[in-house]
Amino acid sequence: MDPEVKDEKQLATVLVADTDSEVNFGDKDEALRLVGLEKSGSFSEKEFARVRKKLDFVIPPLCAAVYCTQYLDKTALSYASIMGFPVTGQGYNVVALSFYIGFLIWVFPSMYIAQRLRLAKYLGANIVAWGVIMMLHAIPSSFGPFFALRLLLGMLESCVAPILILIVSMFYKKNEQGSRMAWFYMMNGVAGIFGGFLAYGISFIPNHGFAPFKIIYLMLGALAIATGAAVLLWMPDSPASAHFLTTEERIAAIERIRDGQCGTENKRLKKEQVLEALLDIRTWLIVLATLLTNIPNGGLANFTNIIVKGFGYTTKQTLILSTPGGAIGIASALVCGWYSDRAGERMLPIVWSLIPTLAGAAMLVALNGTTQKGALLFATWIVGTYGSSLAIIYAYNASNTSGHTKKVTVNALTLAAFCVANIVGTETFLPKDAPGYLPGKISILVLLSAQVVLCFLIRWVNGWMNRNKRRHVEELKRINGWTDDDVRRERERAAFADMTDKQNPFFVYTA
Repeated sequence: MDPEVKDEKQLATVLVADTDSEVNFGDKDEALRLVGLEKSGSFSEKEFARVRKKLDFVIPPLCAAVYCTQYLDKTALSYASIMGFPVTGQGYNVVALSFYIGFLIWVFPSMYIAQRLRLAKYLGANIVAWGVIMMLHAIPSSFGPFFALRLLLGMLESCVAPILILIVSMFYKKNEQGSRMAWFYMMNGVAGIFGGFLAYGISFIPNHGFAPFKIIYLMLGALAIATGAAVLLWMPDSPASAHFLTTEERIAAIERIRDGQCGTENKRLKKEQVLEALLDIRTWLIVLATLLTNIPNGGLANFTNIIVKGFGYTTKQTLILSTPGGAIGIASALVCGWYSDRAGERMLPIVWSLIPTLAGAAMLVALNGTTQKGALLFATWIVGTYGSSLAIIYAYNASNTSGHTKKVTVNALTLAAFCVANIVGTETFLPKDAPGYLPGKISILVLLSAQVVLCFLIRWVNGWMNRNKRRHVEELKRINGWTDDDVRRERERAAFADMTDKQNPFFVYTA
């Protein structure tokens, strides 16, 4: 690093190496405010490791807190459904899906607004707002207000996963992203355990005109407000502005992700990148994968407790018996994330996560209507391992998409597919099918079997595109007479040019 450069203000006017023109920051990545198009300093692996340790101390814990809070708030309705919630039958189904309607309505506007603003601050403000909405659930007693509150809750929570994906992709290398996303995604399991015990404890409080489900909403709303305040105070918006890093550490944080060619952020919305995202076959393959894995989620997230109670357990037993499934979900997320980074794979870990789910769904179908409560309960525990697949899909998007506007668009499309899937999934568990819900259980088997086939197709497409990339780079070397050093230099210059993965010949897809 040039010793005369003291801070990022001086670096804001740095010139592109070997040219006489200034860097156009409006067109390029925000990281160029700290580093040039080529490597700005020589950092050892020990220095990179020290920076990564500082990042791990702040970013994954905050991401985990956010994701845990979101999951608790989203699934609070499942606990409320057996704790005096006043809306039942088809009305309950509609209230359950209203969350996803709000999510779908607002996910695209929310992400493009977030691109223009400070990312973490926008996230924190949304969390505080939905905490207030959660607490307001303790007031109404009829369908209309609950529908409206769940709709607003979905709108406010729509920014969470896309923003967390962007934050992880900004700060971590490709072979670190899967495990970091698993660290926060495993909070679904933690939330399942915590929420189960919380609801179980609350169920012992005498009902003196104040239904137990209202206490759940008040407590979880307060937790969300506290989490939002923590994000506002400590979550960094990007490596270039991470307050807990020195200027040199910020440069190191950027340089350590240069080779991944994914960039950090760009505040300008680029229509051509939106168009490329919409025309990229890989976008629609991952949208289809999200649909197939999350239609089951729409039913299971809201009806698991009802299904378990239908085995013949009491309300209190149902609440406490839901917790082992959360522990299995934690283990599944961690193992799949670890394997995904270690093997440099994204699709195979999804396949591994689906195998226990398929086995559990088959048991639920085969044993439907029997009195084998132990086997049925075990099936509901292992059926939830499919949830790890969404964490790997998040990591897939982070590792396989470049160009900030394209990343925002692909992430928004993925989460829109998540919403549609959950809306459809809610309607696969209909009141007329209670208490067995056999059609919903069969749909899990069919959809996730198709997903296994799709995973291998996506894996093949990425391998095919990488082979084309290698041929393209060899052709560029031949035409331009580049040496290996020239290729290295050009790769460095491309890293923060805010090019898309298709535009950048040096981008490598993770299968």
